Amino acid sequence: MAELSTLARPYAKAAFEYALAAGDLAGWSEQLATAAAVAQQEVISKVLATPAMTTAQQAQTFIDVCGDALSDKAQNFVRVLAENKRLKLLPQIAAIYEAHKAAQEKSVDVELSTAFELDAGTQQKLADALSGKLQREVKVTAVVNKELLGGVLVRAGDLVIDGSVRGRLAKLAEAMNS
Repeated sequence: MAELSTLARPYAKAAFEYALAAGDLAGWSEQLATAAAVAQQEVISKVLATPAMTTAQQAQTFIDVCGDALSDKAQNFVRVLAENKRLKLLPQIAAIYEAHKAAQEKSVDVELSTAFELDAGTQQKLADALSGKLQREVKVTAVVNKELLGGVLVRAGDLVIDGSVRGRLAKLAEAMNS
């Protein structure tokens, strides 16, 4: 069976291209996030897995649960997903859509893991430095990780910069053992 992300990719691309053409990237981002959250609910998964329901009934049930959060175009998108038995892919579709959106907007979400709370000025300095290095707008999320002895661990997508004391000690131990 193909990976879920492989199956979700064309739907995410179609949603992204439509949203880009319509000039509504943020609106579609919110709608897909809502639909993905609904799709992950165990109760909804059980209801949609009922073999007695037609795809049209599944789509309508899903749309009813989402309420007014979905526009007419997003409801049509849900109907297409239901017809192709792909409603369970909504979390992956939303994630891939967000990656396309971030690339379009030249932005990246960065997680800073530190041993201690960082003040706003330090966070801003790190964000500015990363913005220059990555040549993108940086959205910083700071997380306190008590396992770090000091320093910072930066995660931006698949890029990881380990500036922590623990990471430096591990590199030193590795160099001494080789």
